[in-house]
Amino acid sequence: MTTGIRPRGWRPPRARRTQPRRLAVPHLLPVNGLGPEDVVLDEHDRIITGVDDGRLLALDQDGRQLRVLADTGGRPLGIETLPDGALLVCDAERGLLRIDPRHGHVHTLLAGGGPGRPALCNNAAVATDGTVYFSDSSRRFPLSRWRHDLMEHSGTGRLWRLPPDGPAEVLLDGLQFANGVALTPDETSVVVAETGAYRLRRVMLTGPRAGSSDTMLSAMAGFPDNISTGTDGLIWVTQAAARSRLLDTAHTHAPALLRLAAALPQPLQPQPAETLWLLAVDTHGRVVHELAAPVGDFGMVTGVRQYQGTLYLGSLTSRAVATLPLEPATPH
Repeated sequence: MTTGIRPRGWRPPRARRTQPRRLAVPHLLPVNGLGPEDVVLDEHDRIITGVDDGRLLALDQDGRQLRVLADTGGRPLGIETLPDGALLVCDAERGLLRIDPRHGHVHTLLAGGGPGRPALCNNAAVATDGTVYFSDSSRRFPLSRWRHDLMEHSGTGRLWRLPPDGPAEVLLDGLQFANGVALTPDETSVVVAETGAYRLRRVMLTGPRAGSSDTMLSAMAGFPDNISTGTDGLIWVTQAAARSRLLDTAHTHAPALLRLAAALPQPLQPQPAETLWLLAVDTHGRVVHELAAPVGDFGMVTGVRQYQGTLYLGSLTSRAVATLPLEPATPH
C-alpha cells in the first residue's frame, strides 16, 4: 500500500474500462428466504447468510442441508466470523450483534438508533486484536429506502471503530452510503465502499499517516456494495448494479428532479440494472480481476468471499446464494 507523500500530479486509481472476463453461470444454493445479502464461511466451511425475516442460516457446501442458527429480530446484513467461533452480524435495525451459532443466543454489542449510535449498520471487518470496523450507511433513510439515499446523495454515512475494551468512535463521516468494509492483509489500513460515490475510501491505521484517509479506487463503473479480503490477499468488491448515466446527470444538473423521483412509488422510480460483476484490487488500488457472469436467476450481487479458488456470493434480491470457480486470470 502507499504510505508516503504523493508524487506531484498523483491521482487516485480509476477502475479499468476494459471488458470484464466472463465466468460461467453460477451454481445456486437455494435458501428459504429472500435476500441473502452477505455470505461468510465458518470454521466448519459452512456458508452463513442472513435473510430479510431476521433468520441467520447455515448451508453445507452442496446446499443439501440448511439450518437456522438464530433470529436477530431485525434485518441481518454483513456477517463476519470471530476467533472463538461466534458470529458478528451487522443488523440494519438492531445494530452490531454477536451471535452464538451453537445455541442461537443474540447479544447486542452496540444498539442501533439514538445519539452516538449507528443508524443503519451494514458491513464489518474484524482485526486480529478483536477491533471491529463497521459501516453505518445513512442517518437519513432506513434500509427499506436505500434508493432514496442514493438519489438524494445525503452524505450521512459513517465508518466506525469498536475496540474490544473501549467505546465506539467514528473514523470517517460524510460518506455517500457507506457500505462494504475490509482490512488490508497486514491490517495497516481499513477500506470502506462508498456506494453513492462509486469509490473505495481508505483510512490509515498505522504509521506516520495513521488517522488520515484517501481514495483507494475512484470512478467505478458500478455501485460498489460489500467488500472482503480474500485468501489471495486481494480485496474483492461486488458491483450490485451498473452505474446510471441518468442518475449521474441528474445529480449534477437537476437534483430537484431526483427529490421528485424519490417521492414516487418504488416501481416508478429509476431501477438499477442488475449485474453479476466483481472486481478484485490489490493494496495499491490496482484492479487485478474484473469478472462478470450471466445474471439469470441471480443478480444484484451484494456479498462476496474468495476462498481457495472459489467465489461465494450473496444477493439482495435472490432466494439463493451462489458459488463460482475462480479460474486463473488470462495473461495480458
